[in-house]
Amino acid sequence: MAINSRQSTASRQAEIIATVVRLSAERNPADITTTEIAKAMCVTQGALFRHFATKEAIRLAVVEWIEAQLMGELMAARDSASDPLTGLKAMFMAHVRFTTKYPGVPRLIFAELQQPDTSPVRQHVRKIMQHYRQNLAQSLAAAIAHKLIRADVHCQSAAALFLGAIQGLVIQSMLSGATAEIEQQAEGVFRLYLAGLGAPS
Repeated sequence: MAINSRQSTASRQAEIIATVVRLSAERNPADITTTEIAKAMCVTQGALFRHFATKEAIRLAVVEWIEAQLMGELMAARDSASDPLTGLKAMFMAHVRFTTKYPGVPRLIFAELQQPDTSPVRQHVRKIMQHYRQNLAQSLAAAIAHKLIRADVHCQSAAALFLGAIQGLVIQSMLSGATAEIEQQAEGVFRLYLAGLGAPS
């Protein structure tokens, strides 16, 4: 019985997380209440809090889910590539596809980054971004070592530009509502990014 109980809790927690991600695609995540989450799931608030003690616990669980899913897809894309430069493109496109599949995720990240510095959830988001930048910098350093890009590329700056390009694409798609076109635009943006790194055309 204990095993079934744990499975039930894990399943319900996953449903709560998925509901928050879905609702975040429709409205400002900061305005989503536990009442709205419970209503969307057709359960009571009491049922919600049996699986997460507080709203902050829900937010943290959502961010941890984003970290596991996004970083998992990015690392899989990078590791399946034939060389570091191809790996960078694979990561770029994997991130873009992830935001297309889960349009609520960028809204959630932006909302959490606007929270006070003392917020544990914001601190966790910042750690995720730092880890992401480190992985990018390592890939860029490997590309330099393989002489695929210019030797004078500053890896941390190039990593920041990589993330900034994705964020720009995401913001444009959010404003226009044309999320379906983001992948086509991403191809062109990444070509410009490679040109800046001195990669062969």
